[in-house]
Amino acid sequence: MTEKKRAVKPIVLTSHPSARTPVSYPIQWGERDPKRRGPIIGTLTTPEHRNCMGTHSGAYSVYRALAVAAGSLDPLHVPDLTNTAPVDRIGPFDSWYEPKRIVSMDPWGADVGEVFRDEIKAGVNIQPTIAITRAHITMPEIVEEVRRGGISVDGEIVGANGDCKVTKAAIEPVWFLPAVAERFGIAESELRRALFEHTGGMFPELITRSDLHVLLPPIGGQTVYFFGEVASIPDLTKELTIRIHDECNGSDVFGSDICTCRPYLIHGIEECVKTAQRGGCGVIVYNRKEGRALGEVTKFLVYNARKRQEGGDRADMYFHRTECIAGVQDMRFQELMPDVLHWMGIKRIDRLVSMSDMKYNAITRSGIEVVERVSIPDDRIPADARVEMDAKKAAGYFAEHGAPTEEDLKKTKGRGLLE
Repeated sequence: MTEKKRAVKPIVLTSHPSARTPVSYPIQWGERDPKRRGPIIGTLTTPEHRNCMGTHSGAYSVYRALAVAAGSLDPLHVPDLTNTAPVDRIGPFDSWYEPKRIVSMDPWGADVGEVFRDEIKAGVNIQPTIAITRAHITMPEIVEEVRRGGISVDGEIVGANGDCKVTKAAIEPVWFLPAVAERFGIAESELRRALFEHTGGMFPELITRSDLHVLLPPIGGQTVYFFGEVASIPDLTKELTIRIHDECNGSDVFGSDICTCRPYLIHGIEECVKTAQRGGCGVIVYNRKEGRALGEVTKFLVYNARKRQEGGDRADMYFHRTECIAGVQDMRFQELMPDVLHWMGIKRIDRLVSMSDMKYNAITRSGIEVVERVSIPDDRIPADARVEMDAKKAAGYFAEHGAPTEEDLKKTKGRGLLE
């Protein structure tokens, strides 16, 4: 590739506010009127409009920087939002107006094209952080279940070929740091310092701009799949089934059998479809938290360590091997997870398709009632995933028939690395 030569431009540091110029569009998190709350503006070209740290697109912002450096993208490009409005409306709900209820996403993120139409027309670079569209999804397991008669074809939710009609929402993370810190029981200054130091100083404003309280973190977001009428979700007279699913590329996409992720995801989709066909709504929340938010490299290292340890892959050593490598069992935490449920106006979940104690506790602590917890059927657990499932049940996962004992855990073993 021929090197492209361009004039060297000076770097303008914007990490310190001007003593004379206040932020043009201050954010007042939790205000009922979105105009008073203010738009989230992560513009990189108009410093006086910028009112948050970080930039849009989460982890993909690095690719944007690469596209600009390669000369493929004009750094001054502003998105044309014509015809991009949501296909379904969600909210607003009372939960949107409680500053501590939704702290990791912008509840108004899908509506900025309408709410801030005048500001956008005036040249303010305000971008959506939520997009809502419709689609059809086709999964072999669902098609097979339709063929077997376990799921009926209704022409509205499930088509004759087994495809499912869904509404789906993509959500970028938007963190209101004072409330995020409070959710974790720490000072905002402590959170800012950790974010600054442990990202290699990626965002100096965390330390230098105490006037900015919103961060667009460089992490993956989440996708929500709705089965049935979206408007029925907050209706307490309608049944609601939900699965909160954290990304597992190896299983979800490639069918790895060392865990229950894809089988449980499929089971969750089936339950959502059936609920929608009964007149309610089913929701899958898919979070980008690969490998318990430890990442796929760490996850694969743990797999190797588990299968090479003395005695092979054992349920009684399941979490220990993760701690040896990552220093912690799980970095998802789940404290921020219920925010998306409050965005949907949810007050009660009739059927939670999850055995996770961490998810259940986070949801109920946030004020949402859970009526029933739905386990993965025993016959859907792959043989090599028994190690994971038994270890999790012993650690506090929902277990309808009792948790395994220490002696039981010693007997549960997986296959070897080369099998």
